[in-house]
Amino acid sequence: MKKISEVRSFGGRQLRYEHDSKVLNCTMQFSVFLPQAAAKQSVPAVYFLSGLTCTDENFSTKAGAQRVANELGLALVIPDTSPRGDDVPDDPEGAYDFGKGAGFYLNATQSPWSTHYHMYDYIVDELPALVEQELPLTAQRAIAGHSMGGHGALVIGLRNPERYTSISAFSPITNPTDCPWGHKAFSNYLGDDKDSWKPYDAVEIINAKGQSLPIRVDQGLADGFLEEQLKPEALKSAITAANGDGEVHLHEGYDHSYYFIASFIEAQLRFHAKHLN
Repeated sequence: MKKISEVRSFGGRQLRYEHDSKVLNCTMQFSVFLPQAAAKQSVPAVYFLSGLTCTDENFSTKAGAQRVANELGLALVIPDTSPRGDDVPDDPEGAYDFGKGAGFYLNATQSPWSTHYHMYDYIVDELPALVEQELPLTAQRAIAGHSMGGHGALVIGLRNPERYTSISAFSPITNPTDCPWGHKAFSNYLGDDKDSWKPYDAVEIINAKGQSLPIRVDQGLADGFLEEQLKPEALKSAITAANGDGEVHLHEGYDHSYYFIASFIEAQLRFHAKHLN
């Protein structure tokens, strides 16, 4: 992997890399924050999956997570949200909620998307193997995300409890088999068989298999996508029915933006640190 940039932040190092992804069949970029502690020993990492239209730079520049991550001795690994490049297919109408910037953290099975859109395998296997080999990171991982990335964090954590210690999400798409964003993405990437959608739906996973990892969700009640797309009550009901270890925190007056993330990122990082340590 090739380093693109490095800056100091709260005593640690904010880095950006690119590499050739065999899983996605394209060149990818990702960001990493290494705390001061990483200069002396390997440290655990929180993987943060971003939302629709984002790249790896949105969270690193807007969330203000580095100060607390440095205090807690946590690395932050921030991947892009989809495959990239001139050869990667995109939404023919240029919509923001499908194609580039909207990989939905799944493995596409339908043409032409199946050649490149394997973000699930990229996040679960390829990227951790790369960064843990090249950087001072332990194999201890937590996973978090926002919106589409919150969906990704929930699904990946729930399906791979042996690989993560804890899951958190801001404003996640909790039940994508039952919302417009999910219907559009899943029907195109996965086809019309709705049974093939269920492994990428956090509510369906918990209903079918229960929940073992601790979960923290933060949701703003002034979020314009709350009722139609996000449906936190569906996740809360699934966790309750499964007697799972999870809490959905609702916040009056907060919207879907990075102002919301920046307001509660400290709480989520401290949540992960408790389980990572």
